[in-house]
Amino acid sequence: MKLSKQHSMYESDHTLFIKSLREQKPGLEQRQREGRSLLWDKEPTALSEQDRVRASTVKQQAYVYQNKL
Repeated sequence: MKLSKQHSMYESDHTLFIKSLREQKPGLEQRQREGRSLLWDKEPTALSEQDRVRASTVKQQAYVYQNKL
């Protein structure tokens, strides 16, 4: 289904906002990539390290706020 000429140039309010934001702050995408790499892009851990972490974790009780009597 082909859209008419009238609708082919349509841009939503969200698209216009993103375009204007990119024009106002040219380094925004690079700063987003840097922030993502700080939080999410981690080096893979060795299997021995994973085993050590798994062995050192303490099992949590089912309901944390319940005192054991």
